Amino acid sequence: MDPGDGDFEAFVAARGPRLLRMAWLLTGDAHLAEDLLQSTLAKVWPKWPRIAGDRPEAYVRKSLVHLHASWWRRRWRGELPYGEVPDAAGTFDAYAEVDLEQSLAAAVRALPVRQRAVVVLRYFEDLSVDDTAATLGCAPGTVKSQSARALRSLRAALPASVEGDDRCG
Repeated sequence: MDPGDGDFEAFVAARGPRLLRMAWLLTGDAHLAEDLLQSTLAKVWPKWPRIAGDRPEAYVRKSLVHLHASWWRRRWRGELPYGEVPDAAGTFDAYAEVDLEQSLAAAVRALPVRQRAVVVLRYFEDLSVDDTAATLGCAPGTVKSQSARALRSLRAALPASVEGDDRCG
């Protein structure tokens, strides 16, 4: 055990749930998100004394995104079956909100890895353009263009009934 373990444990206890949420948003799978976060923390732990004083959360977020990208490149993505969406002609659907969330999650998972990382960091983690650029190691203009492309893809992928909804503006 390393003398700095207490700081690392405190960091994981405090920031772990948010990092797990980010991992879930990137992977779309709870178990895979846990594996991704655990692998990231295992890679960061030996370097902890060096990074603990200089924005450790940003370092861990960046490591999480990069590890997810390498996993994503290696994973086989086969065909996904889609059924016909039933026409809801003026009837109240108690599960519409869940359907919308699932549609959004599926659309985010279908984005290319770089666009998905930008969307998760900008809109789910609420990072600024500059912080997102620093995390991804790219220029702010790249973040803006990737955001625009990703949002265009997400709008196209969402059900037509959502387009007029103010929540997606």
